[in-house]
Amino acid sequence: MSDAHAAPADGAKPPKSKKMMIIVLAAVVLLGGGAGAFFMLKPKADHGEEGAAAAPAAAHVKPGTPPTFLPMDSLVVNLSDPGGDRFAQIGITLEISDPHVADSVKAFMPAIRSGILLVVSQRTTQELLQLEGKEKLARDIRREVSKPLGFEVEEDEDEVEEKPVAKKGKAKPKRVPPHNPIERVLFSSFIVQ
Repeated sequence: MSDAHAAPADGAKPPKSKKMMIIVLAAVVLLGGGAGAFFMLKPKADHGEEGAAAAPAAAHVKPGTPPTFLPMDSLVVNLSDPGGDRFAQIGITLEISDPHVADSVKAFMPAIRSGILLVVSQRTTQELLQLEGKEKLARDIRREVSKPLGFEVEEDEDEVEEKPVAKKGKAKPKRVPPHNPIERVLFSSFIVQ
């Protein structure tokens, strides 16, 4: 009976401690990647009109109510570089202001993933290595996530400027789209090879 009790006292650690260390390290890596994505995609304070446009979207969130974060499975996508030998591995987390919408997103996930794969596969390595390319990709992914749910995403400033403006006698009142609960697209990992 003393032999059975003496085995753990030899200083041998149970195998669970290695598992715990791996879990802790994985959590630290994921949190670090999420924090990096947050700072990369965080709007800057001195954007002028852009900062003013972002403020009404945040007004729909009740103070003190944390957003819902919905992580998606990582995507591996071939890029449209010549030769077809480049690819990207992207981890995406959606920031959603309404927790009930997260259930709808989960229901449409196959269509959403397909749309995101198509959007990413149209990019080149050069586009994805630049900050502007990543920001545009995040906007396009937000648009793809919002489509099946019936929400609209505002157009880019460049697209708005290219449209001809018809000046007639009576201007039509602008239709205000309903608030889109898909607040932001966060990258939890972004590898281009």
